[in-house]
Amino acid sequence: MARPQPEPVQVVKQRRDAALKALVDGVPYIRFLGVEFERRGDELTAVMPFDEKLIGNPLLPALHGGATAAFLEITAIIGLSWSMLWEEIESGAVDPETLAGGSLPRLPKTIDFTVDYLRSGLPRDAYARAQVNRSGRRYASVRVEAWQDNRSRPIAQATGHFLMPRRDD
Repeated sequence: MARPQPEPVQVVKQRRDAALKALVDGVPYIRFLGVEFERRGDELTAVMPFDEKLIGNPLLPALHGGATAAFLEITAIIGLSWSMLWEEIESGAVDPETLAGGSLPRLPKTIDFTVDYLRSGLPRDAYARAQVNRSGRRYASVRVEAWQDNRSRPIAQATGHFLMPRRDD
């Protein structure tokens, strides 16, 4: 019995990229902050390019704490949603064109989100990655870390707990 032919790598990449774009474009605040997501397989890295509007203290200058916290929360929600959709994207059960058409799955809702500011964010690009610690039918726990020039010197980290959307919605 012959095994089915695997999909061409370009088709798989296009499906993944289209699904991520649809997911990110569904949150207007992501566009406002200018946050972008880079994908390598199932791993996402959020990038918040520097913009003057993100400066909170012009004397230092330093990134605004609210912009940093929003960046971390966005990274956690998109990372959690991406991990939730990954199996469906890989199997082809989720059609990226359908997602782009506005039939996005509901995003997880924040229950609580605790941010630890570790050092001042400098006026330059920031990066973040989310790690899903636990994801069940009703609840998820996510840890996020943000850095700028050196990943071993994070500027902030956060832990968030989320209410998961019902999958039949």
